Amino acid sequence: MKRARVAYAGAIHDAVEVRGMLQLEDGRLVNQKDVVWLPPVQPHTIFALGLNYADHAKELAFQTPDEPLVFLKGPNTLLGHRGVTRRPAACTFMHYECELAVVMKCSARHVKAEKAFHYIEGYTVANDYVVRDYLENYYRPNFRAKNRDAATPIGPWLVDVEDVGDPMDLTLRTFVNGQLIQEGSTKNMIFNIPYLIEYLSGFMTLNAGDVILTGTPKGAVNVEVGDVVVTEIEKVGKLENMIVGED
Repeated sequence: MKRARVAYAGAIHDAVEVRGMLQLEDGRLVNQKDVVWLPPVQPHTIFALGLNYADHAKELAFQTPDEPLVFLKGPNTLLGHRGVTRRPAACTFMHYECELAVVMKCSARHVKAEKAFHYIEGYTVANDYVVRDYLENYYRPNFRAKNRDAATPIGPWLVDVEDVGDPMDLTLRTFVNGQLIQEGSTKNMIFNIPYLIEYLSGFMTLNAGDVILTGTPKGAVNVEVGDVVVTEIEKVGKLENMIVGED
C-alpha cells in the first residue's frame, strides 16, 4: 500500500493511492494535483548516513568510513513532494542526494541484523540537500550544511515493507530539469539496512516513525535557482522538488 499525508480543503488528511487518485480517510477521492503534499511521516528522530556509498566518497575525495557516519537532522528540515527548497544566495555548491529512507514500525533496542526487517514499517524517498560551502570535514557535517529549513524533501509515499521486497537491490535515479544525472543501486551501500538498525539500536532506542536516511551514490551535481529536481527509487516512488532563491 502507498500511504501519504496531504492538506486538502483546509485540513490535513491521511490518504492512500487508489487507481492513480488519492483516497482520503473519509472516503473522498481527490486528484493528486489538487492537494498540498506533506511529509508522509512525522518522525521523532531523523538519522542520516554520510558516505554510505564508496563511489560517492570517492567523488568527494573523502575516505571510505570504517563504521557508519551518523548525524541527526531536525524535523524543520523535512518538506513534502512538490515543495520548494531555498538556495542560499552566497553559496557556490549545493547538491541533491537521492536516498532511500527507512521508517521504523515500533520501538527497537538491541535488534540483531537478521531480525531487523521485522521492525520496519516501510520506505520512502528522500532528497537530502547539502550546502557544501558549510561542510567542515567528512566526519562532522555542519548544521548549516545539513539542517536547513525545508532542505530535505521526503515522500510522496510511505510504501509498506511487503510491497518493496528486498530494499537492498533498488535502483536510485535523480533527474535535473528532465535530464538523468545520478544513477545507482542500494546494493552498493557500504553499511546495509539490517546492519544500520543493529548498529543504532545497539546503543539507543529507535522509536516508531523514526527515519533512517541511508546515503546517496555518486553523481552529486550543483543545482541552481529554477532547477526542478526529481529523485526516484524503484518500487518506492518519484519525489519532485524545485530550487528557489532566498527572496
